[in-house]
Amino acid sequence: MLLTPSNQPLLQSNAEETLNLLERCSSMKELKQIHARVLKHGSYTPQITVSKLLDSCTSSEFGDLSYARMIFDGIKSPNIIMWNTMIRAYSNSNFPEASLLFYQQMLHHPVTYNAYTFPFLLKACSALSAFEETKQIHAHVIKRGFGSEVHATNSLLHVYGNSGSIEYARRLFDRLPQRDIVSWNIMIDGYIKLGSIDMANEIFQAMPAKNVISWTTMINGFVKVGLNKEALSLFQEMMIAGFKPDSVTLSCSLSACAGLGALDQAIWIHAYIHKNGIKEDSILGCALVDVYVKCGEMEKAKEVFKKLEKKCVRAWTALIGGFAVHGRGREALEWFNQMQKTGIKPTSITFTAILTACSHGGLIEEGKSLFESISSVYKMKPTIEHYGCMVDLLGRAGSLKEAKEFIDSMPIKPNAAIWGALLNACNMHRNLELGKEIGKILIEVDPDHEGRYIHLASIHSAAGEWDQAIQVRREVKERGLVNHQGCSAITLNGAVHEFFAGGGSCHIKEIHDMWGDI
Repeated sequence: MLLTPSNQPLLQSNAEETLNLLERCSSMKELKQIHARVLKHGSYTPQITVSKLLDSCTSSEFGDLSYARMIFDGIKSPNIIMWNTMIRAYSNSNFPEASLLFYQQMLHHPVTYNAYTFPFLLKACSALSAFEETKQIHAHVIKRGFGSEVHATNSLLHVYGNSGSIEYARRLFDRLPQRDIVSWNIMIDGYIKLGSIDMANEIFQAMPAKNVISWTTMINGFVKVGLNKEALSLFQEMMIAGFKPDSVTLSCSLSACAGLGALDQAIWIHAYIHKNGIKEDSILGCALVDVYVKCGEMEKAKEVFKKLEKKCVRAWTALIGGFAVHGRGREALEWFNQMQKTGIKPTSITFTAILTACSHGGLIEEGKSLFESISSVYKMKPTIEHYGCMVDLLGRAGSLKEAKEFIDSMPIKPNAAIWGALLNACNMHRNLELGKEIGKILIEVDPDHEGRYIHLASIHSAAGEWDQAIQVRREVKERGLVNHQGCSAITLNGAVHEFFAGGGSCHIKEIHDMWGDI
Protein backbone atom coordinates (compact mmCIF):
# COMPACT_ATOMS: atom_id res chain seq x y z
CA MET A 1 0.00 0.00 0.00
CA LEU A 2 1.60 3.25 -1.14
CA LEU A 3 -0.64 5.73 0.73
CA THR A 4 -1.28 5.22 4.44
CA PRO A 5 -2.35 7.53 7.28
CA SER A 6 1.10 7.09 8.84
CA ASN A 7 2.79 8.25 5.67
CA GLN A 8 1.62 11.89 5.85
CA PRO A 9 4.31 13.51 3.63
CA LEU A 10 2.86 11.61 0.68
CA LEU A 11 -0.43 13.44 1.10
CA GLN A 12 1.00 16.83 0.06
CA SER A 13 -1.20 18.21 -2.67
CA ASN A 14 1.37 19.93 -4.87
CA ALA A 15 2.10 18.75 -8.38
CA GLU A 16 5.80 18.14 -7.71
CA GLU A 17 4.99 15.59 -5.00
CA THR A 18 2.48 13.89 -7.32
CA LEU A 19 5.16 13.56 -9.99
CA ASN A 20 7.51 12.03 -7.43
CA LEU A 21 4.84 9.50 -6.49
CA LEU A 22 4.30 8.61 -10.14
CA GLU A 23 8.04 8.05 -10.61
CA ARG A 24 7.99 5.52 -7.76
CA CYS A 25 4.73 3.85 -8.80
CA SER A 26 5.05 0.13 -9.59
CA SER A 27 1.49 -1.21 -9.91
CA MET A 28 -1.98 -0.22 -11.11
CA LYS A 29 -3.24 -0.38 -7.51
CA GLU A 30 -0.77 2.31 -6.48
CA LEU A 31 -1.46 4.34 -9.61
CA LYS A 32 -5.21 4.37 -8.94
CA GLN A 33 -4.51 5.69 -5.44
CA ILE A 34 -2.41 8.48 -6.91
CA HIS A 35 -5.15 9.24 -9.41
CA ALA A 36 -7.66 9.46 -6.59
CA ARG A 37 -5.30 11.80 -4.73
CA VAL A 38 -4.99 14.01 -7.83
CA LEU A 39 -8.76 14.27 -8.16
CA LYS A 40 -9.29 14.88 -4.44
CA HIS A 41 -6.64 17.55 -3.94
CA GLY A 42 -7.14 19.40 -7.20
CA SER A 43 -3.64 18.89 -8.60
CA TYR A 44 -5.18 17.74 -11.86
CA THR A 45 -4.67 21.11 -13.57
CA PRO A 46 -0.95 21.07 -14.50
CA GLN A 47 -0.65 19.31 -17.87
CA ILE A 48 2.69 17.76 -16.96
CA THR A 49 0.98 15.89 -14.11
CA VAL A 50 -1.77 14.55 -16.36
CA SER A 51 0.76 13.61 -19.06
CA LYS A 52 2.84 11.66 -16.53
CA LEU A 53 -0.30 9.97 -15.18
CA LEU A 54 -1.25 8.85 -18.70
CA ASP A 55 2.31 7.68 -19.38
CA SER A 56 2.26 5.54 -16.21
CA CYS A 57 -1.13 4.08 -17.19
CA THR A 58 0.28 2.93 -20.51
CA SER A 59 3.42 1.40 -18.97
CA SER A 60 4.39 -1.92 -20.56
CA GLU A 61 5.23 -3.26 -17.08
CA PHE A 62 1.91 -2.79 -15.29
CA GLY A 63 -0.25 -0.44 -17.35
CA ASP A 64 -3.95 -0.72 -18.11
CA LEU A 65 -4.88 0.71 -21.51
CA SER A 66 -8.62 0.85 -20.79
CA TYR A 67 -7.96 2.86 -17.62
CA ALA A 68 -5.67 5.18 -19.59
CA ARG A 69 -8.45 5.67 -22.13
CA MET A 70 -10.86 6.59 -19.34
CA ILE A 71 -8.44 9.24 -18.04
CA PHE A 72 -7.83 10.57 -21.55
CA ASP A 73 -11.55 10.87 -22.31
CA GLY A 74 -11.92 13.02 -19.18
CA ILE A 75 -9.36 15.60 -20.35
CA LYS A 76 -10.97 18.72 -21.85
CA SER A 77 -8.06 19.84 -24.07
CA PRO A 78 -5.40 17.14 -24.41
CA ASN A 79 -2.07 18.39 -25.71
CA ILE A 80 0.14 16.70 -28.32
CA ILE A 81 2.11 14.79 -25.65
CA MET A 82 -1.11 13.19 -24.39
CA TRP A 83 -2.28 12.32 -27.91
CA ASN A 84 1.14 10.82 -28.68
CA THR A 85 1.08 8.81 -25.45
CA MET A 86 -2.20 7.15 -26.42
CA ILE A 87 -1.21 6.65 -30.07
CA ARG A 88 2.08 5.08 -28.97
CA ALA A 89 0.36 2.83 -26.40
CA TYR A 90 -2.11 1.45 -28.94
CA SER A 91 0.63 0.96 -31.56
CA ASN A 92 2.42 -1.29 -29.05
CA SER A 93 -0.75 -3.17 -28.11
CA ASN A 94 -2.83 -5.92 -29.69
CA PHE A 95 -5.08 -3.20 -31.13
CA PRO A 96 -2.79 -1.13 -33.37
CA GLU A 97 -5.75 0.02 -35.50
CA ALA A 98 -6.83 2.16 -32.49
CA SER A 99 -3.71 4.28 -33.09
CA LEU A 100 -5.00 5.26 -36.51
CA LEU A 101 -8.46 5.99 -35.13
CA PHE A 102 -6.93 8.20 -32.44
CA TYR A 103 -4.98 10.10 -35.07
CA GLN A 104 -8.11 10.54 -37.15
CA GLN A 105 -9.82 11.96 -34.05
CA MET A 106 -6.83 14.19 -33.35
CA LEU A 107 -7.11 15.80 -36.79
CA HIS A 108 -10.33 17.46 -35.65
CA HIS A 109 -8.68 19.16 -32.66
CA PRO A 110 -6.52 22.31 -32.64
CA VAL A 111 -3.31 20.53 -31.62
CA THR A 112 0.23 21.62 -32.36
CA TYR A 113 1.91 18.70 -34.12
CA ASN A 114 5.38 17.35 -33.50
CA ALA A 115 7.50 14.73 -35.30
CA TYR A 116 6.98 12.04 -32.64
CA THR A 117 3.38 11.38 -33.71
CA PHE A 118 4.30 9.76 -37.01
CA PRO A 119 6.73 6.97 -35.98
CA PHE A 120 4.04 5.55 -33.67
CA LEU A 121 1.41 5.71 -36.41
CA LEU A 122 3.73 4.07 -38.89
CA LYS A 123 4.53 1.31 -36.42
CA ALA A 124 0.79 0.59 -36.27
CA CYS A 125 0.66 0.57 -40.10
CA SER A 126 3.51 -1.93 -40.17
CA ALA A 127 1.72 -4.23 -37.71
CA LEU A 128 -1.46 -4.03 -39.79
CA SER A 129 0.29 -4.24 -43.18
CA ALA A 130 -1.74 -1.11 -43.99
CA PHE A 131 -0.03 0.08 -47.15
CA GLU A 132 -2.66 2.61 -48.25
CA GLU A 133 -2.75 4.19 -44.79
CA THR A 134 1.06 4.36 -44.86
CA LYS A 135 0.94 6.41 -48.06
CA GLN A 136 -1.66 8.72 -46.52
CA ILE A 137 0.48 9.27 -43.43
CA HIS A 138 3.47 9.87 -45.72
CA ALA A 139 1.47 12.69 -47.33
CA HIS A 140 0.68 14.08 -43.87
CA VAL A 141 4.39 13.97 -42.91
CA ILE A 142 5.20 16.16 -45.91
CA LYS A 143 2.14 18.41 -45.47
CA ARG A 144 2.95 19.07 -41.80
CA GLY A 145 6.51 20.01 -42.63
CA PHE A 146 8.31 16.94 -41.28
CA GLY A 147 9.61 15.64 -44.61
CA SER A 148 13.19 16.30 -43.47
CA GLU A 149 12.78 14.96 -39.94
CA VAL A 150 14.94 11.86 -39.71
CA HIS A 151 12.83 9.85 -37.21
CA ALA A 152 9.67 10.24 -39.27
CA THR A 153 11.38 9.45 -42.58
CA ASN A 154 13.19 6.44 -41.11
CA SER A 155 9.85 5.10 -39.90
CA LEU A 156 8.49 5.49 -43.42
CA LEU A 157 11.50 3.66 -44.89
CA HIS A 158 10.99 0.85 -42.38
CA VAL A 159 7.29 0.38 -43.17
CA TYR A 160 7.84 0.46 -46.94
CA GLY A 161 10.71 -2.01 -46.63
CA ASN A 162 8.76 -4.39 -44.39
CA SER A 163 5.71 -4.32 -46.64
CA GLY A 164 7.76 -5.30 -49.68
CA SER A 165 7.33 -1.88 -51.31
CA ILE A 166 11.05 -1.38 -51.66
CA GLU A 167 10.61 0.87 -54.72
CA TYR A 168 8.74 3.41 -52.55
CA ALA A 169 11.44 3.14 -49.91
CA ARG A 170 14.22 3.65 -52.48
CA ARG A 171 12.44 6.65 -54.02
CA LEU A 172 12.11 8.25 -50.58
CA PHE A 173 15.67 7.31 -49.61
CA ASP A 174 17.13 8.92 -52.75
CA ARG A 175 15.24 12.17 -52.05
CA LEU A 176 16.14 12.50 -48.37
CA PRO A 177 18.06 15.72 -47.65
CA GLN A 178 19.76 13.97 -44.73
CA ARG A 179 20.28 10.31 -43.90
CA ASP A 180 21.64 8.83 -40.73
CA ILE A 181 23.14 5.37 -40.33
CA VAL A 182 19.69 3.98 -39.47
CA SER A 183 18.38 5.08 -42.88
CA TRP A 184 21.11 3.10 -44.66
CA ASN A 185 20.61 0.03 -42.45
CA ILE A 186 16.86 0.03 -43.10
CA MET A 187 17.46 0.02 -46.86
CA ILE A 188 19.94 -2.85 -46.62
CA ASP A 189 17.48 -4.87 -44.53
CA GLY A 190 14.62 -4.09 -46.92
CA TYR A 191 16.49 -5.37 -49.96
CA ILE A 192 17.60 -8.49 -48.07
CA LYS A 193 14.02 -9.30 -47.08
CA LEU A 194 13.10 -9.21 -50.77
CA GLY A 195 16.06 -11.43 -51.67
CA SER A 196 17.78 -8.62 -53.61
CA ILE A 197 21.20 -9.35 -52.17
CA ASP A 198 23.11 -7.48 -54.90
CA MET A 199 21.17 -4.27 -54.27
CA ALA A 200 21.63 -4.68 -50.52
CA ASN A 201 25.36 -5.06 -51.01
CA GLU A 202 25.42 -2.02 -53.32
CA ILE A 203 23.81 0.10 -50.56
CA PHE A 204 26.18 -1.40 -47.98
CA GLN A 205 29.28 -0.61 -50.01
CA ALA A 206 28.06 2.98 -50.63
CA MET A 207 27.55 3.75 -46.92
CA PRO A 208 29.67 6.70 -45.75
CA ALA A 209 29.90 5.11 -42.29
CA LYS A 210 28.97 1.67 -40.98
CA ASN A 211 28.19 0.24 -37.57
CA VAL A 212 27.96 -3.30 -36.20
CA ILE A 213 24.30 -3.53 -37.27
CA SER A 214 25.27 -2.68 -40.88
CA TRP A 215 27.89 -5.44 -41.01
CA THR A 216 25.67 -7.98 -39.23
CA THR A 217 22.67 -7.31 -41.47
CA MET A 218 24.75 -7.83 -44.58
CA ILE A 219 26.47 -10.96 -43.25
CA ASN A 220 23.07 -12.41 -42.33
CA GLY A 221 21.78 -11.51 -45.79
CA PHE A 222 24.54 -13.50 -47.48
CA VAL A 223 23.84 -16.48 -45.19
CA LYS A 224 20.10 -16.39 -45.98
CA VAL A 225 20.71 -16.79 -49.72
CA GLY A 226 23.40 -19.44 -49.27
CA LEU A 227 26.41 -17.20 -50.04
CA ASN A 228 28.28 -18.49 -47.02
CA LYS A 229 31.74 -17.87 -48.44
CA GLU A 230 30.86 -14.21 -49.04
CA ALA A 231 29.44 -13.99 -45.51
CA LEU A 232 32.70 -15.21 -43.98
CA SER A 233 34.77 -12.91 -46.18
CA LEU A 234 32.66 -9.97 -44.99
CA PHE A 235 33.07 -11.08 -41.37
CA GLN A 236 36.85 -11.08 -41.80
CA GLU A 237 36.67 -7.66 -43.46
CA MET A 238 34.66 -6.39 -40.51
CA MET A 239 37.25 -7.62 -38.03
CA ILE A 240 40.09 -6.02 -40.02
CA ALA A 241 38.13 -2.74 -40.06
CA GLY A 242 38.21 -2.76 -36.26
CA PHE A 243 34.54 -3.44 -35.51
CA LYS A 244 33.77 -5.66 -32.53
CA PRO A 245 31.13 -8.28 -33.43
CA ASP A 246 28.22 -8.89 -31.07
CA SER A 247 26.55 -12.23 -30.36
CA VAL A 248 24.22 -11.84 -33.36
CA THR A 249 27.14 -11.22 -35.74
CA LEU A 250 28.95 -14.25 -34.36
CA SER A 251 25.83 -16.43 -34.67
CA CYS A 252 25.40 -15.44 -38.33
CA SER A 253 29.09 -16.11 -39.03
CA LEU A 254 28.86 -19.52 -37.35
CA SER A 255 25.86 -20.32 -39.58
CA ALA A 256 28.06 -19.51 -42.58
CA CYS A 257 30.73 -21.86 -41.22
CA ALA A 258 28.10 -24.57 -40.80
CA GLY A 259 26.97 -24.12 -44.41
CA LEU A 260 30.52 -24.51 -45.68
CA GLY A 261 31.73 -27.08 -43.17
CA ALA A 262 34.47 -24.57 -42.31
CA LEU A 263 35.60 -26.10 -39.02
CA ASP A 264 38.78 -24.02 -38.64
CA GLN A 265 36.87 -20.73 -38.81
CA ALA A 266 34.23 -22.06 -36.40
CA ILE A 267 36.91 -23.00 -33.87
CA TRP A 268 38.51 -19.54 -34.26
CA ILE A 269 35.15 -17.83 -33.63
CA HIS A 270 34.54 -20.08 -30.62
CA ALA A 271 37.95 -19.12 -29.23
CA TYR A 272 37.16 -15.44 -29.86
CA ILE A 273 33.95 -15.81 -27.85
CA HIS A 274 35.86 -17.22 -24.87
CA LYS A 275 38.72 -14.74 -25.13
CA ASN A 276 36.38 -11.74 -25.11
CA GLY A 277 34.09 -13.06 -22.39
CA ILE A 278 31.01 -13.11 -24.60
CA LYS A 279 28.16 -14.98 -22.97
CA GLU A 280 26.98 -18.05 -24.84
CA ASP A 281 23.25 -17.28 -24.79
CA SER A 282 20.67 -19.62 -26.31
CA ILE A 283 21.09 -18.20 -29.84
CA LEU A 284 24.88 -18.31 -29.83
CA GLY A 285 24.89 -21.69 -28.09
CA CYS A 286 22.57 -23.15 -30.73
CA ALA A 287 24.78 -21.77 -33.49
CA LEU A 288 27.86 -23.39 -31.93
CA VAL A 289 26.12 -26.74 -31.48
CA ASP A 290 24.84 -26.59 -35.06
CA VAL A 291 28.22 -25.79 -36.62
CA TYR A 292 30.04 -28.56 -34.73
CA VAL A 293 27.28 -31.01 -35.65
CA LYS A 294 27.50 -30.13 -39.35
CA CYS A 295 31.27 -30.36 -39.28
CA GLY A 296 31.05 -33.86 -37.78
CA GLU A 297 32.47 -32.83 -34.38
CA MET A 298 29.80 -34.41 -32.19
CA GLU A 299 31.95 -34.47 -29.05
CA LYS A 300 32.54 -30.72 -29.31
CA ALA A 301 28.83 -30.22 -29.94
CA LYS A 302 27.98 -32.17 -26.78
CA GLU A 303 30.56 -30.22 -24.81
CA VAL A 304 29.05 -26.88 -25.85
CA PHE A 305 25.53 -28.17 -25.20
CA LYS A 306 26.30 -29.35 -21.67
CA LYS A 307 27.75 -25.95 -20.74
CA LEU A 308 24.65 -24.03 -21.86
CA GLU A 309 22.85 -22.47 -18.92
CA LYS A 310 19.51 -22.53 -20.70
CA LYS A 311 19.01 -25.43 -23.06
CA CYS A 312 16.25 -24.36 -25.44
CA VAL A 313 14.42 -26.74 -27.77
CA ARG A 314 16.50 -25.46 -30.72
CA ALA A 315 19.71 -26.61 -29.05
CA TRP A 316 18.23 -30.04 -28.24
CA THR A 317 16.98 -30.34 -31.81
CA ALA A 318 20.36 -29.40 -33.28
CA LEU A 319 22.09 -32.08 -31.20
CA ILE A 320 19.49 -34.76 -31.98
CA GLY A 321 19.70 -33.84 -35.67
CA GLY A 322 23.48 -34.25 -35.50
CA PHE A 323 23.23 -37.81 -34.23
CA ALA A 324 20.64 -38.43 -36.94
CA VAL A 325 22.78 -37.37 -39.90
CA HIS A 326 25.76 -39.30 -38.54
CA GLY A 327 23.75 -42.52 -38.34
CA ARG A 328 23.76 -42.69 -34.54
CA GLY A 329 20.05 -43.40 -34.13
CA ARG A 330 20.16 -44.96 -30.67
CA GLU A 331 22.02 -41.98 -29.23
CA ALA A 332 19.56 -39.62 -30.88
CA LEU A 333 16.70 -41.47 -29.17
CA GLU A 334 18.48 -41.29 -25.81
CA TRP A 335 18.89 -37.51 -26.12
CA PHE A 336 15.29 -37.17 -27.28
CA ASN A 337 14.14 -39.02 -24.14
CA GLN A 338 16.39 -36.82 -21.97
CA MET A 339 14.83 -33.74 -23.51
CA GLN A 340 11.34 -34.97 -22.64
CA LYS A 341 12.38 -35.67 -19.05
CA THR A 342 13.50 -32.05 -18.66
CA GLY A 343 9.98 -30.95 -19.60
CA ILE A 344 10.83 -29.45 -22.97
CA LYS A 345 8.18 -30.12 -25.60
CA PRO A 346 9.51 -31.18 -29.00
CA THR A 347 8.67 -29.03 -32.01
CA SER A 348 7.80 -30.11 -35.52
CA ILE A 349 11.49 -29.72 -36.47
CA THR A 350 12.52 -31.89 -33.49
CA PHE A 351 10.28 -34.68 -34.79
CA THR A 352 11.79 -34.37 -38.25
CA ALA A 353 15.24 -34.80 -36.66
CA ILE A 354 14.34 -37.83 -34.55
CA LEU A 355 12.42 -39.52 -37.37
CA THR A 356 15.46 -39.00 -39.61
CA ALA A 357 17.57 -40.64 -36.90
CA CYS A 358 15.25 -43.65 -36.87
CA SER A 359 15.39 -43.84 -40.67
CA HIS A 360 19.18 -43.73 -40.86
CA GLY A 361 19.52 -46.12 -37.92
CA GLY A 362 17.03 -48.69 -39.19
CA LEU A 363 14.83 -48.20 -36.10
CA ILE A 364 11.54 -49.06 -37.75
CA GLU A 365 9.27 -49.73 -34.77
CA GLU A 366 10.65 -46.77 -32.83
CA GLY A 367 10.04 -44.52 -35.85
CA LYS A 368 6.45 -45.72 -36.24
CA SER A 369 5.77 -45.16 -32.56
CA LEU A 370 7.22 -41.63 -32.65
CA PHE A 371 5.20 -40.76 -35.75
CA GLU A 372 2.00 -41.88 -34.05
CA SER A 373 2.86 -39.83 -30.95
CA ILE A 374 2.93 -36.59 -32.96
CA SER A 375 -0.86 -36.57 -33.10
CA SER A 376 -1.83 -38.88 -30.24
CA VAL A 377 0.47 -37.51 -27.53
CA TYR A 378 1.50 -34.01 -28.64
CA LYS A 379 -1.73 -33.12 -30.48
CA MET A 380 0.18 -31.82 -33.50
CA LYS A 381 -0.58 -32.44 -37.16
CA PRO A 382 2.20 -34.33 -38.94
CA THR A 383 3.81 -32.20 -41.63
CA ILE A 384 4.88 -33.20 -45.12
CA GLU A 385 8.44 -33.55 -43.77
CA HIS A 386 7.28 -36.10 -41.18
CA TYR A 387 5.52 -38.14 -43.87
CA GLY A 388 8.67 -37.96 -45.97
CA CYS A 389 10.74 -39.32 -43.08
CA MET A 390 8.36 -42.25 -42.69
CA VAL A 391 8.52 -43.09 -46.41
CA ASP A 392 12.32 -42.95 -46.19
CA LEU A 393 12.27 -45.14 -43.07
CA LEU A 394 10.12 -47.82 -44.70
CA GLY A 395 11.97 -47.56 -48.01
CA ARG A 396 15.43 -47.98 -46.49
CA ALA A 397 14.16 -51.03 -44.60
CA GLY A 398 13.01 -52.59 -47.88
CA SER A 399 9.29 -52.34 -47.05
CA LEU A 400 8.53 -50.80 -50.43
CA LYS A 401 4.95 -52.02 -50.67
CA GLU A 402 4.18 -50.66 -47.21
CA ALA A 403 5.83 -47.36 -48.14
CA LYS A 404 3.67 -47.08 -51.28
CA GLU A 405 0.52 -47.86 -49.27
CA PHE A 406 1.57 -45.28 -46.68
CA ILE A 407 1.84 -42.63 -49.42
CA ASP A 408 -1.56 -43.59 -50.85
CA SER A 409 -3.17 -43.20 -47.40
CA MET A 410 -1.67 -39.76 -46.69
CA PRO A 411 -4.26 -37.06 -45.85
CA ILE A 412 -2.13 -34.48 -47.67
CA LYS A 413 -0.91 -34.57 -51.25
CA PRO A 414 2.57 -36.13 -51.50
CA ASN A 415 5.23 -33.87 -52.97
CA ALA A 416 8.27 -34.62 -55.13
CA ALA A 417 10.52 -35.22 -52.09
CA ILE A 418 8.27 -38.04 -50.85
CA TRP A 419 8.08 -39.76 -54.25
CA GLY A 420 11.83 -39.22 -54.61
CA ALA A 421 12.49 -40.99 -51.29
CA LEU A 422 10.53 -44.01 -52.51
CA LEU A 423 12.29 -43.95 -55.88
CA ASN A 424 15.68 -43.98 -54.15
CA ALA A 425 14.54 -46.96 -52.11
CA CYS A 426 13.47 -48.76 -55.29
CA ASN A 427 16.96 -48.16 -56.72
CA MET A 428 18.59 -49.34 -53.52
CA HIS A 429 16.58 -52.58 -53.34
CA ARG A 430 16.50 -53.13 -57.13
CA ASN A 431 12.71 -53.12 -57.38
CA LEU A 432 12.79 -51.93 -60.98
CA GLU A 433 9.11 -52.36 -61.83
CA LEU A 434 7.93 -50.23 -58.93
CA GLY A 435 10.80 -47.84 -59.63
CA LYS A 436 9.57 -47.23 -63.18
CA GLU A 437 6.06 -46.58 -61.90
CA ILE A 438 7.26 -44.13 -59.26
CA GLY A 439 9.69 -42.49 -61.69
CA LYS A 440 6.85 -41.60 -64.07
CA ILE A 441 4.76 -40.21 -61.21
CA LEU A 442 7.73 -38.14 -60.03
CA ILE A 443 8.24 -36.57 -63.46
CA GLU A 444 4.56 -35.60 -63.54
CA VAL A 445 4.87 -34.01 -60.09
CA ASP A 446 8.21 -32.26 -60.76
CA PRO A 447 8.65 -31.97 -64.55
CA ASP A 448 11.30 -29.24 -64.43
CA HIS A 449 13.83 -31.09 -62.26
CA GLU A 450 16.56 -32.66 -64.39
CA GLY A 451 17.50 -35.18 -61.69
CA ARG A 452 14.09 -36.86 -61.82
CA TYR A 453 14.66 -37.87 -65.46
CA ILE A 454 18.18 -39.13 -64.72
CA HIS A 455 16.83 -41.39 -61.95
CA LEU A 456 14.19 -42.86 -64.25
CA ALA A 457 16.72 -43.31 -67.05
CA SER A 458 19.03 -45.16 -64.63
CA ILE A 459 16.22 -47.55 -63.69
CA HIS A 460 15.47 -48.28 -67.34
CA SER A 461 19.19 -48.91 -67.92
CA ALA A 462 19.36 -51.28 -64.94
CA ALA A 463 16.41 -53.18 -66.40
CA GLY A 464 18.17 -53.42 -69.78
CA GLU A 465 15.64 -51.11 -71.41
CA TRP A 466 18.18 -49.02 -73.31
CA ASP A 467 15.76 -47.44 -75.77
CA GLN A 468 13.56 -46.13 -72.95
CA ALA A 469 16.61 -44.82 -71.10
CA ILE A 470 17.78 -42.93 -74.20
CA GLN A 471 14.29 -41.52 -74.72
CA VAL A 472 14.12 -40.19 -71.15
CA ARG A 473 17.58 -38.54 -71.48
CA ARG A 474 16.56 -37.06 -74.84
CA GLU A 475 13.55 -35.47 -73.11
CA VAL A 476 15.93 -33.67 -70.73
CA LYS A 477 17.64 -31.98 -73.69
CA GLU A 478 14.37 -31.21 -75.46
CA ARG A 479 13.02 -29.48 -72.35
CA GLY A 480 16.25 -27.50 -71.96
CA LEU A 481 16.66 -28.55 -68.35
CA VAL A 482 19.86 -27.44 -66.60
CA ASN A 483 22.11 -29.86 -64.81
CA HIS A 484 23.19 -28.06 -61.63
CA GLN A 485 26.86 -28.47 -60.82
CA GLY A 486 27.87 -30.22 -57.63
CA CYS A 487 30.03 -28.16 -55.30
CA SER A 488 32.40 -29.00 -52.46
CA ALA A 489 34.57 -26.79 -50.27
CA ILE A 490 37.77 -27.12 -48.26
CA THR A 491 39.52 -24.79 -45.83
CA LEU A 492 43.20 -24.03 -46.47
CA ASN A 493 45.20 -21.62 -44.31
CA GLY A 494 42.00 -20.02 -43.03
CA ALA A 495 40.51 -19.48 -46.51
CA VAL A 496 37.57 -21.37 -47.98
CA HIS A 497 38.05 -22.78 -51.50
CA GLU A 498 35.06 -24.02 -53.53
CA PHE A 499 35.27 -26.62 -56.31
CA PHE A 500 32.51 -27.22 -58.87
CA ALA A 501 32.02 -30.47 -60.78
CA GLY A 502 33.38 -30.03 -64.29
CA GLY A 503 34.64 -26.53 -63.49
CA GLY A 504 38.11 -25.08 -63.47
CA SER A 505 40.00 -23.80 -60.44
CA CYS A 506 42.72 -21.27 -59.77
CA HIS A 507 44.60 -24.16 -58.11
CA ILE A 508 44.10 -26.60 -60.98
CA LYS A 509 47.83 -26.79 -61.88
CA GLU A 510 48.85 -27.53 -58.28
CA ILE A 511 46.11 -30.16 -58.06
CA HIS A 512 47.28 -31.89 -61.24
CA ASP A 513 50.91 -31.73 -60.11
CA MET A 514 50.04 -33.30 -56.77
CA TRP A 515 47.94 -35.95 -58.49
CA GLY A 516 50.93 -36.73 -60.70
CA ASP A 517 53.22 -37.07 -57.65
CA ILE A 518 50.77 -39.44 -56.01
